[in-house]
Amino acid sequence: MTATIMFDLDGTLVDSLPDIAAAANSMLQDIGVESLPQDRIKQFVGKGLPNLVERVIHHCGLPMENHGDLTQRTLAHYNAASSDKTVTYPGVLEALGQLRDMGCVMGICTNKPEGPARHVLDALGLAPHFDTVIGGDSLRTRKPDPAHLEASFAAVTSTGPRIFVGDSEVDAETAQRAQVPFLLFTEGYRKSPISEIPHTASYSDSLKLPALVTQILASTK
Repeated sequence: MTATIMFDLDGTLVDSLPDIAAAANSMLQDIGVESLPQDRIKQFVGKGLPNLVERVIHHCGLPMENHGDLTQRTLAHYNAASSDKTVTYPGVLEALGQLRDMGCVMGICTNKPEGPARHVLDALGLAPHFDTVIGGDSLRTRKPDPAHLEASFAAVTSTGPRIFVGDSEVDAETAQRAQVPFLLFTEGYRKSPISEIPHTASYSDSLKLPALVTQILASTK
């Protein structure tokens, strides 16, 4: 028996916060507003770029009617440098290779826009491991709506148990609503204690992922 595994991207497979923060701060510089600390912008990550920009607007006391323009500005800055400082978390490439050797079918379900997501996957050598990439702008909905995750599973051909891997409260809610096991990467962008995030199992070392998947497969026999 093999599994079909969907992965969140930012904070789960890659640490993209430096590039996301740089894009947001470049947007703020465009309009003459002081840059925000990276740790502050980290608190705004997780529900897609439009939500991130909305939270920046509220934090900085900017007019909400500028949301569309500021979102486009941020996206343009991000598209111009979406992999400059982004790195793969330790052990991710090895774990993906082992999962592929196990026969797992894998895909990406991310709230990041699909174009930048594919660019990051290509730039970091991750793309060959995935059979589908569903971004935050690929559908009319995004996580935590379970339809986003369900569409990701539907985009691949597999009959094995379904698993979702992510790092955040949004990912946990998505998995819970889709009724699939959730593996929580604890070193990403979560904002709550691990004990407060619903999960099937958690891990801090990506090399442990294949063993966790094996445990879930064994429990479903």
